[in-house]
Amino acid sequence: MAASARSLLLPIGLVTFLLAVDGAVTLGLVSTMVVFLHGYGGGPFPVAGPDGDPFLLSGKPANLVVNQGHTSNAAGGTALILVGFGGVFAIWLERRSMKKWDRPSPFFALWAVLVLLSWLLTMGALIYTFIETARTDDQAISVAVAMANPPPAAYPDGRWTPENWYSAVLDLPLLSADNRRVIGGHLSLMRAWRWNLLALFVLGFLLLVLVGWEMVRVRKRDVQKVSMVEVLEEPAQ
Repeated sequence: MAASARSLLLPIGLVTFLLAVDGAVTLGLVSTMVVFLHGYGGGPFPVAGPDGDPFLLSGKPANLVVNQGHTSNAAGGTALILVGFGGVFAIWLERRSMKKWDRPSPFFALWAVLVLLSWLLTMGALIYTFIETARTDDQAISVAVAMANPPPAAYPDGRWTPENWYSAVLDLPLLSADNRRVIGGHLSLMRAWRWNLLALFVLGFLLLVLVGWEMVRVRKRDVQKVSMVEVLEEPAQ
């Protein structure tokens, strides 16, 4: 009973819930960006030219980098479905197995492997996203190049993440206040999902530590129980 009282299944369940919620947030933010890119974000946007005459800017560049979004989407989906939904089942089986048979559930060990793989995927998405953002940062849209490539042609120069591209678009003298407002709002969401990966990473690591600690605790308890049985059996030999 003392060993059961020290079980970490309750905090594991709490962190699993928080991780699943954050995974759902990641999916929602990335999906919002994808919808924006295929809709309003595709432009074109009217911009004031150097001589005061307006021109149309294509909504997306030719070299738009989006793989980091796919990786982040996979990390969020894994955290929500495999770790979150799978965790509900794994924790229930572990609690039931310990209570009924006084031994850990094999499914809990399998789920622990999924927790590790999910955390590694999140770490990869986090590193990949921040590296791509840093590599494509500090760029500016050339008005001359943009005017020479009106829609439906895409802006040809550079390599851009959606976040850095729309940040550069806002640096231009957009003629529509609505364009500036909508782009600015979606730019904030793009930055939010990038930084949300950090929260997903921290929660995943915390869950990994708790699950590992619980498995070590149960293993030590089983070893101590076996040792006690051997001690009790010695006088009878």
